[in-house]
Amino acid sequence: MVIDPHFEAKHANSITDEIILDLVKQLDGKIILPDEVTPPYSYFKQDRMELNGKFYRLIWLVEENEIYIGVVNAHRR
Repeated sequence: MVIDPHFEAKHANSITDEIILDLVKQLDGKIILPDEVTPPYSYFKQDRMELNGKFYRLIWLVEENEIYIGVVNAHRR
């Protein structure tokens, strides 16, 4: 997994790498269709992800023929 440090600029007081890791773990085993496809990337937006009674938005991507998840941004809702 690759986490873009973009979230730190505006959301460092409410989100950490550890929170992002926990949110990404919630994606495991789910079938999720992309919100946008711009080859070679497929972009996803997960709204209202709950963790410890708080809600988050996670914006992430996958790249064709690669085995990583890229977290573009994450923040509290």
